[in-house]
Amino acid sequence: MKYSKEIFYQEFIRREDSTNRAPYNPELEFYSIIQNGDIEQVKELCKASPLKDKKGLGLLSEKPVNNIRYHFVITTALVARYCIEGGLDVATAYNLSDFYIKKSDTMKSVEDISELHAFMCIDYAKKMRNLKKNSICSKPVAECIDYIYDHLHTRITVELLAKRVNLTPSYLSRLFKKETGDNIGHYIKMLKLDTARNMLIYSDYSPAQIAQTLAFPSQSYFTEQFRLHTGLTPANYRNINLRQTPFHKNNT
Repeated sequence: MKYSKEIFYQEFIRREDSTNRAPYNPELEFYSIIQNGDIEQVKELCKASPLKDKKGLGLLSEKPVNNIRYHFVITTALVARYCIEGGLDVATAYNLSDFYIKKSDTMKSVEDISELHAFMCIDYAKKMRNLKKNSICSKPVAECIDYIYDHLHTRITVELLAKRVNLTPSYLSRLFKKETGDNIGHYIKMLKLDTARNMLIYSDYSPAQIAQTLAFPSQSYFTEQFRLHTGLTPANYRNINLRQTPFHKNNT
């Protein structure tokens, strides 16, 4: 069956357990999305699969509220760890973790804890997004970065971004370079390649599907750029890194 790149992208961010891959992959994918600061994707995933309805949760307590609370604590700790690995300072990550864990202790229903889980995940994703914008002062550049993150599955041009923020392409290009230290085209490409690395590890999409999903001009261009910046082809990168995730390293 042939899918459009938009459908592939939506499947990537919404996907739950699949019989075609190891059962821990969806969770690692979810933590990676939080780590990357993909706020909209986190919202979609939390809406599509709230904690109270998540498949595969082990039985940690015979009492439903305690069971979901214990899973909330585990998830919060893992989210904090992933965000620290992504660059969030330890104090901020653990203070936030402590806050949400203590908050969960006051909750009296499964539904309330599940809702708190979504708030917690989105909060961490926002912190990670802000990390990537911490040196940016102007509103136009910040708006451009938000747009880029939320539309990686489309072709994004300087002209399109300039129109959205009511600036000329040349002025926006100079402003973006001044405030980020990178030109717009390269910034977009590196974000897409970073997303591609996550998809290679945490999904079963082929390199061709990933190239289409992230709107690269062609699979050959995607492979060329991927190899240029990682030293590996997409297939080799997947083979080497597939079982080098934090989960696997701590459970082997």
